[in-house]
Amino acid sequence: MTIDWQPLQKIIGEHESFLLTSHCRADCDALGSELAMAEILEQLGKKVRIVNGDEVPRHISFIDAENRIETLESGVTASDLQDTEVLMVLDTSAWVQLGPMAEVVKRFSGIRVVIDHHVSQDDMKATVFKDSTSEATGRLILELCNALNVSVTPSIAHQLFTAIATDTGWFRFASVTEKTFSALAQLVAAGASPPQVFAALYERHTLARLKLRARILENIKPLVGGKLMVTEIFQQDFTETGAEPADTEDVINTLLTVAGSQVAVMFVELNRITKVSLRSRTDFDVRAVAEQFGGGGHKAAAGIAYEGSLAEARTAVLKVLEAELK
Repeated sequence: MTIDWQPLQKIIGEHESFLLTSHCRADCDALGSELAMAEILEQLGKKVRIVNGDEVPRHISFIDAENRIETLESGVTASDLQDTEVLMVLDTSAWVQLGPMAEVVKRFSGIRVVIDHHVSQDDMKATVFKDSTSEATGRLILELCNALNVSVTPSIAHQLFTAIATDTGWFRFASVTEKTFSALAQLVAAGASPPQVFAALYERHTLARLKLRARILENIKPLVGGKLMVTEIFQQDFTETGAEPADTEDVINTLLTVAGSQVAVMFVELNRITKVSLRSRTDFDVRAVAEQFGGGGHKAAAGIAYEGSLAEARTAVLKVLEAELK
């Protein structure tokens, strides 16, 4: 799938002020794409502001070393943002994932743009640039950067390498293609350091994060003859370990290292919802399951923000998964 970037090049050329946002509980693809996009626009002389619905997760705060990303929680108000000419939503096109920024986007009277690689899509009344075959939004931002003839600086390279590396599970997911490695080669040549990124991501965990991971792994239960691996974590676990919800990221992939496993699901009890993460290493389409509950994502990796208790989410989602896997 090839994106025609000319309409976006025209939008960028004709406007001066830009607001960037992405999904809540942002990952490195979202954050890296935002930060790289901001620098690309600033190289073109544009005014840019990044505002998300919640704070950068602590365990990946290294990616925003200059603390550029603002939040509505930090005192920014919706009215502060309405004078911007162009609003860009990156790495999502689902209202529910925007959190409190959803109302800002809905009220925005300027031009709306979406750049995303997820299949699921709500109507945001935006000009959409989407490639659902892309392994990461970060690679799409690199494509746009090249189309705009903007220099890939070491900082842009760092952000986009991190985006692609994390959304591909350090290049081990089926979404990885030759385009992935062509993009990575360009980014490394421009200054990205794979050892530095890997160390920041995987070699600086807090003790609280490791204690939480131990509980998640201890709670694993095999179902459907070992095809389905299930685990769960409760708010009490966060309190007792000193960890935070963002510390659950990536743990689910460990469940798929169990021999014979095909699908993994993790239920995380949060304040108002239950976060459900789904992973698959076969042809099983976890996105189709997620979409039954208002979620979305990719065929091999999807998620649900379930409006109900963990017990309710577990009963509903496992009923579907067990029926599909038997």
